[in-house]
This record gives sequence, C-alpha cells and structure tokens, in this order.
Amino acid sequence: MGTTEKVYNPRSMDPTKNKDWQIAAEAMKYLPTPEEWIDKLGILKEEMIPFGKTPKLDFLKIMDRLKDKPDGKYIEVTAITPTPLGEGKTTVSMGLIQGLGVKGINVGGALRQPSGGPTMNVKGTAAGGGNALLIPMTEFSLGLTGDINDIMNAHNLAMVALTSRYQHECNYTDEELTRRGLRRLDIDPKNVEMGWVIDFCAQSLRNIMIGLGGKKDGYPMASRFGIAVGSELMAILAVSKDLADLRDRLGKVTVAYDRTGKPITTSDLDVAGAMTAWMRNTINPTLCYSVEGQPVLVHAGPFANIAIGQNSIIADRLVLKLCDYAVTESGFAADIGFEKFWNVKCRLSGNVPNVSVIVATIRAMKMHGGGPTVAPGRPLSEEYTKENLGLVEKGFENLRHMVNIVKKSGIVPVVAINAFYTDTKAEHDLVRKLCAEIGVRVAVSEHWMYGGEGAAELADTVMDAANEPSNYKPLYPLEMPLRQRVEMVAKEVYGADGVQWSPVAEAKAKRFESDPAFADFQTMMVKTHLSLTHDPTMKGVPKGWQLPIRDVLVYSGAKFLCPMAGEISLMPGTASDPAYRRVDVDVNTGEVSGLF
Repeated sequence: MGTTEKVYNPRSMDPTKNKDWQIAAEAMKYLPTPEEWIDKLGILKEEMIPFGKTPKLDFLKIMDRLKDKPDGKYIEVTAITPTPLGEGKTTVSMGLIQGLGVKGINVGGALRQPSGGPTMNVKGTAAGGGNALLIPMTEFSLGLTGDINDIMNAHNLAMVALTSRYQHECNYTDEELTRRGLRRLDIDPKNVEMGWVIDFCAQSLRNIMIGLGGKKDGYPMASRFGIAVGSELMAILAVSKDLADLRDRLGKVTVAYDRTGKPITTSDLDVAGAMTAWMRNTINPTLCYSVEGQPVLVHAGPFANIAIGQNSIIADRLVLKLCDYAVTESGFAADIGFEKFWNVKCRLSGNVPNVSVIVATIRAMKMHGGGPTVAPGRPLSEEYTKENLGLVEKGFENLRHMVNIVKKSGIVPVVAINAFYTDTKAEHDLVRKLCAEIGVRVAVSEHWMYGGEGAAELADTVMDAANEPSNYKPLYPLEMPLRQRVEMVAKEVYGADGVQWSPVAEAKAKRFESDPAFADFQTMMVKTHLSLTHDPTMKGVPKGWQLPIRDVLVYSGAKFLCPMAGEISLMPGTASDPAYRRVDVDVNTGEVSGLF
C-alpha cells in the first residue's frame, strides 16, 4: 500500500501542549480523498460505500473477491489490570499501527466504535491519544455512520412489539386476537428479559415504570434502560459472519417469558425482520484512519465486562485480507478481554492469531505494588509521578500473571510499556530486566509523544515475534459442561482456588448443561475489570480466594451464557464533572472542540 506525498508529521504537534482534538484537526489536513483510499486499499470503486469522511466498505463484495487471498499476520492488543484511568490499549494499538507503517509495512487496524455514554462522561472517547490517534476524531466520537443508532432503534422496536402485544392481549379475547391475525403469547409482565436502551450514562433510567395513565397508554409494568452498547444486538453484530447470520440470530433473541416460563422471542413477536431492516447497514465496517495514514476499520462496540468486548469478526476478516498485518484490540485486561478473544472470538472466526501485545504502564504496576488509590478526577499521588522502583517490582506480579495467561493460549506474548513522561529510565530498565527473567519480549513505546516513530521499537519487536509459529489452542473444548468451563477460567485465568455457585446460578447451570439447545452456546464471563477477582478493590495477584457466581444470564440470539461474578450494571452513571461540560462547537467553522 503506497503513501501520499504529504503526510502529517507528529513532531509538528506536541501533545503536552495540544489537546487531542487539536492534533486530530491538524492531521485531518493530510487526509487522503476517498479515491486515494480506493487505490491505497486495493479495492474496487463499487466496494466503497460513500458516507462523507467515513465511508463504509462492502464486506460481502470484498470478501467474495479476495476469498482465496492468504490472510495477513494477526496481532491482538490486551493489557495489565488497569487503574480506573485506563492504561492506553487503544493508544498503543494506534501507535503500533503507525509504527508498522513507518517500517513500510502494509498494516491496518480494527477497533470498536465508542459509546456516547463514556464519550460524554469521565472516560472520553476511545480514539487513542496524543500523536497515536484515530481520525476523523469528531465523527468517530459522535455517532460515526449511525450503527449504534440503528441498533438502538432495532432494540427498542422489540420492546415496542412486546408492550403493544401485551396491551392487545389484555384488551382482546382469544377470538378477537385471532381475527387480527395474532395468537395469545400469554406474556408475563413480571418476567421481561429486555429493557430499553439509550447511548448515554443515565442512572435515573435504570429502573422505571411504564404504561402509566389510562387504558390506551398500555398496561403498567416495571422496566429499565441500559446503555446501547450493552444491548444483545450489539453483541450479535460483533459475532455475526454475514447478513444471513445476523438475521438468524436476531430472530432468536429472548424478549420476555410467558406465564409458564417459556421464552418469547423476537420471532414470536413478528419483529425480527423489521429489526434486521433497521440493522441492514450495520453489517459493513466504517473506514477511519490513523493520523499517519493507515486504514482502521471501526465496527461494533459491545461491552467488555458482560459481552465479548471486541470489534467485529467481520472487521478483522476484512483487514486480514486487505493488509499484511492486522491489529485488533480486546476490551479491558488479559483476564477479561483476551480470555474472550482466545476462547470465544477466535473459535467463532477461525482466525489464528500470531502475537498478543500486553500493554503495561509504570502507573498501573505501582498501583498493584501497593500504591495509593487511583481515582478519576483526583490528582495522582506523588508515588505515581516520582521514581519508585520498589512499587514497580511488586506490581510486576500482575503483569507476570497476564503474560502467563497469554502463554497458555499458545499465542506469542509481547509486553509494550506505554511510556508516560513521568516515567524514569530506571523504571523502564527494571521492567525490561523482569521481563527478560520470565522470557517475554518487551519494548518501550513513545507513540503518544512521537507517533509511529516513537513506536519503532515496538513494531520491530512485534514483527520479530510474529515470525514464531503460533500454537494457539482454546482453554477448553465446547463439549465441556458449563460449570467445568467456569472452574477452568476461574483457576487458570483469574488464579482463584475454585468457584462458589449460588443456588439460583447452580440450578440454571444444571438446566443449561442438560438441554441440548445450549450445547453450542459460548461462555461469556462477567466480572469487574479492575481486579483479577470479583472484587475491584483487590489489586495485584490475590491468593486464596473463591469466585462467586450469583447468576447466569442468557443471550439467546448471540448464543452466550453469561456467568455473573458480582453486580454488573448495564447502565453506567454520569459523574459530577463529565466531559460534555467542555465540548462545544465553533459556530463559524462548525469545528467541535473539547473531545478527548
């Protein structure tokens, strides 16, 4: 893939003096035209679907034409257990893509689409940062090509179908229902599986009452809102292989149960076809770019702690065909995101990964070594801004644990030290020494400051590791019963001594194990991302603990069984100092400021 004559120079914008949105605006001046991208990607004109600065790629057409082309190298990015501030997986992913680009490699990436909730809250968008950034940042952060909106409409349409059907069943006799072409589903209003979704963090909508008013306003029932990216429909998009697979899975989504406990699906409500119509355009990934001109496909954005936490299988498959190196990212740390990449995504896609990059920061290792509490919106204690080799060495145990998780998969691990300007050389050298002792490659990357040039060492290290054969193997066979799978993940991945099942969770697990209908369902573990355990306050590598499973959720369309360790909210809350307070628009140019 060639390069344009004029490209953005990361050294022209100092990220210590310029905000991310300012760097993105500067880099946009060098963005190639759609026609140039057709040439760069080696695709046909009819394989690009126009959509302003962010066109979509026609997945089915490209895959059909390139079906016999060998795949490129497959690189996954995961991390150490993070502080609540995050350790920069997306920034490292972008830096690695740019670093490989500097080396003259035909490289592309695949990332999740960010939710409006975190973007307008404390976390901000997921575009990377500094000079390792995805553009166009404004479009990426504010809805992109509408996939999340289409998912919201499809999801909420299922709830419209349920609530209206319940109202009609309350108002009409069986004979009247038959005359209207309906059969009685006998919906149980106290056993509704789905709620409504909105793509913001709105804690006041977690629990609501609907149907208040008169007879024409529906019938009262308790309901709830979740965030859009937590919808099962988003998880379905992430794992679907094509439009036919998407349609099939949407028809199997359980919306509620009847009074005997039998599932009522979207197909029962005659709404699955209309839901697919809303989502028909979501099947094609959106083309975005690094600031240095590499392609990045953005597709799907499911929750990482309750769903698969990956961009789509479709996006990965496309990048593997279009590029010699494909970089993808898993949500959260190796115990959650990588475990799902390893045991679910790779199994479903059939794509064999070459390398897993484990992102580590000096800050996170200090926290795991016993450093003071790290909290969003509060100044960091001086332990995190001054050299402290003792905390780094103690906290390295968490990184060692993550390296061992990746090694168990048969994928070659590489440690990437995401360099902060407060780090010292002695701290980096200590991590290099400790990594050498456990036999894992390591590189210090300064992509945030210097872009691809700053990630050159990381790019070289990843290319070297990718030359090793991959001995990928899942942790467990699909034939293994659910409770045994959970036991293996708890012990081999989290480091627990065992699993404690609540009576409700164990009863459900036994039922799923005895029912052939669930034989091909994937195991999607649900727990906090802030600890190897179920308790977010337990840092490092805790010993002598049991993983409590309190419930098992069913995503019947996605075909997930979700054992839940602790409480996980599908509707986050907005903090007292959210990001939206700093976002604005220049009314003369239309340029958005304040995104980060």
